[in-house]
Order: sequence, then C-alpha cells, then structure tokens
Amino acid sequence: MNLDAIRPRRSFLFVPGSDLNKFPKAVATGADIVCIDLEDAISPAHKAGARDATVGMFVADLDFGRSEILVRINSLRTADGLADILAITKTWSPPTGLMVPKVKSPDEIRLLDDLLDGAGSAMRLQVIIETNEALEAAHEIAKASNRIDALLFGGVDMAADLRVEPSWEALLYARLRCVHAAAGAGVDLIDVPYLDLNDMDGLAEEAKRAAAIGMTGKGAIHPKQLPIIEKTFSPSEDQIAYARRATAAFEQADTGLVVVDNKLLEKPVLRSMYRVLAIAEVLEDRYQ
Repeated sequence: MNLDAIRPRRSFLFVPGSDLNKFPKAVATGADIVCIDLEDAISPAHKAGARDATVGMFVADLDFGRSEILVRINSLRTADGLADILAITKTWSPPTGLMVPKVKSPDEIRLLDDLLDGAGSAMRLQVIIETNEALEAAHEIAKASNRIDALLFGGVDMAADLRVEPSWEALLYARLRCVHAAAGAGVDLIDVPYLDLNDMDGLAEEAKRAAAIGMTGKGAIHPKQLPIIEKTFSPSEDQIAYARRATAAFEQADTGLVVVDNKLLEKPVLRSMYRVLAIAEVLEDRYQ
C-alpha cells in the first residue's frame, strides 16, 4: 500500500462550466474535490463555450487550496468528449484530473490513458460507473489504468439503466459491485449525491450506509451538505486510537496474529488500519 498516495476523497462539488463565477466559492468550501462539469450541466448548444471558458482558467499556476480539481468531460464516444480532451491537454496548467462519464468498457479508459500518455500529461482519472455495461465490467474498468484514483457511483443514471427507482434497496447490488471493484483495484469509491436538500437526516442516513459498505466519500449538490458528508467519511477519534493500538501491536509482534482490546486480529487488517492513520494525518495537517 502506497500511503503517500492516500488522500481524503470524502466529498465533491460540481460547478457548471457555463457558470464559472461559482468556482471560487466552491473551492472556498474546502470540499475534497471540486469538479467543473462540461457534461450533464451543459446543453449541447453551449458545450463549446463552456469548454473554452474552462480551458481559459487553466492558463497559470493557480492556488486551489486543499481541493483536488477535476473536469468532467463529455463521453469519450462523442465529438464533444474528444474535443474536451484535446483542449484540456493543451492547457498550460491543467487540472488534477478528469472525471470520465458514461463509460461502457475498460477499452475506453485504455484509449484515454494512451491519449494522455501521447500528450505527455500527468492528469489523473476518476471514472463514473453509471451504465449497466460499466457495472458488468466494473472490475476490469477499475484496473484499466494506473491513473485511476477513484470510481464514482452514478446512481441516477444507473437506476434509469436498470429500470428501477433510485432507492437504496434497488441500487444496493450495484453499489456493492462497485465496492468490490474499487477495493480490488485499491482505489476510492464515491457515492452519488443525495438530491433532497431539505432532508439532512436522509442525507446522514444514506452517507452512513454508504460508509458502512465500504464507500469512501459522497457527492454533494450544495455546500450545506458538506459537513455531514465529511464527518461521516472521516475517521473518528475512537477509530484512530484503535488503529494506532492495532498497528503498534503488530509492529511489536513477531506473528501474524495479535489480540487488541480482547479481539483477535489477523495481519490483513493492517491495510485498513494504516489507511485510517494516513487519512487522519492528512486531515490533521489540513486543519492545523
């Protein structure tokens, strides 16, 4: 496990590429990820203008605070998607990475990886699993490129593809399949935003359920949702203290089994314990 590569991806906010006046405010929230959207938020007639405006932002080294900056491009199977890639790779100071929607196969990610290699780009990738085809190939997609840092579960489009309501129960299998794929590839997994801005209890419950099954973050549609999301996906003081006791016990032992707080632990749990401590360390440095 590369602990240096671990960073919190508990929350993200979208900013429409056609309304970049909102971008500084989004960055000021301190969301772990701020993503400029050139896809769903933009009508076909305005995609070229949104692309030009977005590219115009990345002309110098900008201070984005603690946020990871992404651009959600259009589908790689469209002319707009290819135009997005060509324009963004030519920017002087490109974003951290690209968010890739409507993926149907790992071949799309491999093609994008080759395009970025050819352009000499170091941009990272986050891939949305929101089609039935992507769900079927989720394990292969998650491992299709070493650039991938996270999968995102696109529950709304997935529900439409599966012909179900976007309820927790109807999408549980799809979420769990994404959990397995992300864990197998060693990448993060971010849950779909909760769409009812007035139901904070519902947001808290869904975020808690997502964290319990192994998701590492959740999207937000408004900054007021961020505190609940970030608290839910941050390690608690008890979890941090337990991880410290567990890792110390293993480091001092000469076997693969230790007893911590009267519970028998095997060495494979160290991966999750070190991950907790790595995230806690980043968050401690961030908020000092």
